[in-house]
Formats: sequence, structure tokens, C-alpha cells
Amino acid sequence: MRIGFDAKRLFNNFTGLGNHSRTTIDILTEFHPGNEYLLYTPKIRHNSITDQYISKEYCRTIQPDGILRGSAWRTFGLASAAKKDNVDIFHGLSNELPAKIDVPSVVTIHDVAFRTFTDMYHVTDRITYNLKWRHACKKADRIIAISESTKQDVIRFYDVDPDRIDVIYQPVNNIYYTDDQGTCPASLVSSISGKPFMLYVGSINSRKNLLGAIKGLELQPKDLQIPLVVVGDGREYKQKVLDYVAGHGLQDMVIFTPEKVHTEGLRYLYLNARLFVYPSFYEGFGLPVVEALLSKCPVITSNVSSLPEAAGPDSLLINPNDIGDISEKMSRALTDEKLRKEMILNGYEYAANRFYPKTLADSLIDTYNRVI
Repeated sequence: MRIGFDAKRLFNNFTGLGNHSRTTIDILTEFHPGNEYLLYTPKIRHNSITDQYISKEYCRTIQPDGILRGSAWRTFGLASAAKKDNVDIFHGLSNELPAKIDVPSVVTIHDVAFRTFTDMYHVTDRITYNLKWRHACKKADRIIAISESTKQDVIRFYDVDPDRIDVIYQPVNNIYYTDDQGTCPASLVSSISGKPFMLYVGSINSRKNLLGAIKGLELQPKDLQIPLVVVGDGREYKQKVLDYVAGHGLQDMVIFTPEKVHTEGLRYLYLNARLFVYPSFYEGFGLPVVEALLSKCPVITSNVSSLPEAAGPDSLLINPNDIGDISEKMSRALTDEKLRKEMILNGYEYAANRFYPKTLADSLIDTYNRVI
């Protein structure tokens, strides 16, 4: 089978959508090497992450060679290139399909946060995203949702027949299935090495609700207050968080990583954290939750959207609007050793089985075969 991919995010994005694109190609080439994978991208940001995909076995990278360039080529020229290359199926990995697609196609929808958290998006972005998502849902032969929750959102907002949607969870970086212990980020060595800490990983915006975690920490008895390490970045909401931390004298209890933390650093933090806290109001999937579970780190997360799917039955679920609930669950997870052991062992088993890479790769191939 010859499969074409919209690989713009793979080569140019180094957070959620880019990570999803790369791990998708990783599991397909590992477990289904008999296929040919064509990676279409208007440009490439060269670095140690992206360059390995240019020469990756079973893959071929394709860029524009005519007048159309950039986003215009991705929208209006990519489909023609895919047809010329005789692809059997085209997969839009990040919520979009080209304007006119004349080959069998699949699109992955990650979330519809711009419809559920409208205050986080400029009105022109909301209109643009909505048009792109609607077009993709209409034109795709099949839709992949990265969680049951996202499937329900697609049905709700775009009136899609549920039978056209397959739920295939987001793949996790292979390091979380190995014995790799990672490496402590240099900036954190003096502050956390050998010391207990809690962990938050994710963008710092109002939807992710970092303030909920900090306020929950603030309510902890003094003998249970351990630092919260925050991995992620943001803008206006991050400043709001920083102002709260300074105003409440929590500078020693909330540790922000000053640099981007790469996979090896994240692995170390998950493995060594006493607790992972993720009180988000909405997620398409909740990848950091799964990364924590696979690192045998107990998880506290929200009881809304896709997060119960990601966390499984042995994580502690909280109401993200209830600071008292967040604080109480923190205390339980930090003090009840029997509960902690059950959360760690059962949480790992749940994540390792439900999000096993070969199962996800096989599901993708099954979806492709249903289309062609």
C-alpha cells in the first residue's frame, strides 16, 4: 500500500500535533514496513528531530516543485501531487484535508477546543478552524478521532454519521515502553535531584487549569507541601499564574522550567515525580496522562472530556472546578501507600495494554483497508 500524509506538522511543529504525526509514522514503519509512506510538506525545519524522517526507511519526503509554495501548495497543490504519485490513500494527520482531494482519504480530528473554549481563540481563528474541520469531516471517507470523547464532539458539532468515525488513540513516544531512565534537565538538578516533587506537563493556558493545581497545593497541610514542577509555556495565562505565585509567596513551591524539556528530560521527571497533576477542563486525548502512567507515576486528573479514558479506573479523578477536591486527592495520593501502589501498578498495566503501539498501528491499517 502507498500511503500519503500531510506531514507539515511532522516537519515543523514540536509539540502536540507534531509529536502525534511523528509517533504515527514511527509505529506504522515499525509494525507495517511493507507499505510505502509518502510525507508531503511545504517546508522543513531542519534539526535532529526532523532530519531523521527525511531518510527514514520506508518513507519518502515530497516538497513542492512548481509555482505553488507554502500554505497555497498544501491547500491546492498537495492533492494533485498525491494523485500523480498514485497513492492508495491520503491521511490528513492534523484536522485538515486539501481543498480538492481526488484519492481515498482519512482525516484525524484531535479536538474541537476552539468550539468549546472560545475565549482562547481569536474570532478569525475560530472561523478558519471551523471551516477547515467541517471541510475535512465532509470530504474524508473515514474520520479518525483520538478518543471517544472527541468522537462525540465531532458528531455533535459536525453532524457526522457515527459509523464513519473510528476511535484510534494517540501513539506515545517509544521511550515510554523502554527501560530508559531519562536525564534530569540541567536547570532542575539543584532544585529536585533526590527530593520529592509533583509534576505538571502541558501548555500554560486557561483550558489546562494550572492554577487549579497550584491552589490545590496551597491548601495542603504544611507537612505535605512538596514543590510542583511545571513543564510548559504560555502567554497571558502564564503571567496570571506567575502573579498568583508571587502574590501568595509560593515561589519556592512552584518551579517553572526555564528551557524546553525534551523527551529524555520528561521521561526522568515522570519517573521521579511523586504525583502527576493534570486538572484540565478539556482535552482531545490527554497524552501527558498516558506518559505518566507508563512511567509508573500516579495520576490525578479531571473527570471530564477524554481524561477518564486516558487515565483509566485507578487514577484519581477530580472536579477541575473544585479546589478542595483537587487538594483532598493530592493528600490521598501522597499519604496512602496502599493506594499509591495500586495506582502505580494498575495504572501502568491499563496504559500499556490500552495504548500498545502495535494495536494502534494495526487499527490504522484496518481503517485504511476499509477505505480502499
